[in-house]
Amino acid sequence: MDYLPIFADLKQRPVLVVGGGEVAARKVDLLIRTGAEIRIVAQALSPEIERLYQQGQVHWLALSFAPQQLDEVFLVIAATDNSQLNAEVYAEADKRRVLANVVDDQPRCSFIFPSIIDRSPLVVAVSSSGQAPVLARMLREKLEALLPASLGQVAEVAGRWRSQVKQQLSSIGARRRFWEKTFAGRFATLVANGQTAQAERQLAQDLTAFAQGNEGQQGEIALVGAGPGDVGLLTLRGLQVMQQADVVLYDHLVSDETLDLVRRDAERICVGKRAGAHSVIQEETNRLLVELAQQGKRVVRLKGGDPFIFGRGGEELQVAAAAGIPFQVVPGVTAAAGATAYAGIPLTHRDHAQSVTFITGHCRPDGEGLDWADLARARQTLAIYMGTMKAADISRNLIAHGREANTPVAVISRGTRPDQQVRIGALQQLEQLVQQAPLPALLVIGEVVELHHQIAWFGHQPQADGATPPAVVNLA
Repeated sequence: MDYLPIFADLKQRPVLVVGGGEVAARKVDLLIRTGAEIRIVAQALSPEIERLYQQGQVHWLALSFAPQQLDEVFLVIAATDNSQLNAEVYAEADKRRVLANVVDDQPRCSFIFPSIIDRSPLVVAVSSSGQAPVLARMLREKLEALLPASLGQVAEVAGRWRSQVKQQLSSIGARRRFWEKTFAGRFATLVANGQTAQAERQLAQDLTAFAQGNEGQQGEIALVGAGPGDVGLLTLRGLQVMQQADVVLYDHLVSDETLDLVRRDAERICVGKRAGAHSVIQEETNRLLVELAQQGKRVVRLKGGDPFIFGRGGEELQVAAAAGIPFQVVPGVTAAAGATAYAGIPLTHRDHAQSVTFITGHCRPDGEGLDWADLARARQTLAIYMGTMKAADISRNLIAHGREANTPVAVISRGTRPDQQVRIGALQQLEQLVQQAPLPALLVIGEVVELHHQIAWFGHQPQADGATPPAVVNLA
């Protein structure tokens, strides 16, 4: 270990910064957060530091460096473009046993700045000992995605309760088990949702139960939208919740790449349904959710797309609420938004469609329940989920109620995935297009489909080097 990682308390301590440019400004920004007394030595100040100087947040000590400026400082940073001056600052600091950092000059650093994940009062620092700072920054970015923004508040609340926990739980082992369960349980979820007062009440209840010998943990259910397929469309919050799951109930529409992000030791149960072949009935899924949560487990119900758009997520949470089980919802990118974006089809457009309607193709054979006259209006977009089996009925009813037979339509298969396929045609050809399309598929009807020819692929990010645009079949 080349450097000892330490966290220094700089509040009200004098810190010298030699340099007033953009590089120095970045270091000054970090120092201000610590409450340090910042002294600047520079010929001129960057606009950022000038603003701080005018606000009285930094002290412009001198125009040029002198060794005696180091006599009373806690540490020094040299951030000039003069290598000779930087070397002099380091040498004079080393004589006085003052910690020094010469920016981008690792041999002249008695301390270095790590890449920082700031969840104050929780702070995580990543360092490569100055050997590969870009690698350290990339690792920091990955950790940023895994660590919820609420961690700081979790630590802050826990700090207020430390003494009370110590009073009620005498052994170190009991306190450790309590905090482990607390940080992984309902308390942390409530803080993440901004319900701090409820979180403290939950913590108090858990502590009382724990002190009485009940170390059990209340389970909870998280309904998470996994997005339409591309793992990059999974939300940051969704990833964080998946990483905390004890068990995951997932659909067939959830991609393998997304499932790979689930915590490794979590149990995985497929409860997916396919058109015409329901592998697990909804009532069984509901029963599993309640049963697993009642065992004290953190259950994630992972659904393709968004759980509240034709995903029956509302029904599942009704069951959880009736059983008195805490739950949360993490929205996802719905298929209509993701697949059409990757296909270059905007759902609305000032010149073509002023509204979009999401409907499900799981309608009765006679069409009862759908207002076909309203759906057949021109200059609107229809995004139809689970409509492939009813494509002929959908086409016939829309045309019968006034929609032009040559209205553009698209059938988007395996939306947002590397093998996405788009079939373009007219409303009267919808059944034919669906018969040729791999499943699952989304149906899009409306004038906006014509824009596919102008903007398809240009906004779509390839999955890997050498990737080709989504396959397109045009019957128009």
